[in-house]
Amino acid sequence: MLLDGEAWQAKFRDFKSEAWRLETLPTYRVPQEADEFSRFLAGERFPGPYEDSWTAMIRHRKESGGSVGRVHILTRPLSDYLRFEFERYYRHQAPIGEDIRILDVTERENPLPSVQDFWMFDKSEVVLMHYQPDGTQISREAFEGDVSPFIEYQRIARAESVPFEEYVKGLDV
Repeated sequence: MLLDGEAWQAKFRDFKSEAWRLETLPTYRVPQEADEFSRFLAGERFPGPYEDSWTAMIRHRKESGGSVGRVHILTRPLSDYLRFEFERYYRHQAPIGEDIRILDVTERENPLPSVQDFWMFDKSEVVLMHYQPDGTQISREAFEGDVSPFIEYQRIARAESVPFEEYVKGLDV
């Protein structure tokens, strides 16, 4: 089943304890970010902190004992998009409680080489994220099967990654 609109938004509104994402791409083409990304490429930087619906959700979930997290698998040099994502989002979201971790596979084997992007909610629901090679999202699909492999992917990703704030220390982004 493909997810969009209200059905997709409900995943973030209704999860009980954890929303977690695996990101594997160097670039995501998100129409809502196009203007800010262009400005970033032109040299504009984004002071913070900022508050939006995402940061409000992170704060609310943390206060109620839940969590939101992700691991981004990447290689250096960082793509322009990753530098943008680090500055515009990660550096503001991590300090308020989103568990953002980086799995840099530049000089090592990727422990999750063929795993695609996904969201997992409460270790019981998985949504597969489908993208074109350029990072344009094609669709989101509710996975209908055994989620235990995704729980294992999460375990590996967390064990093999480092917290975002640790990763960027001394890194020119």
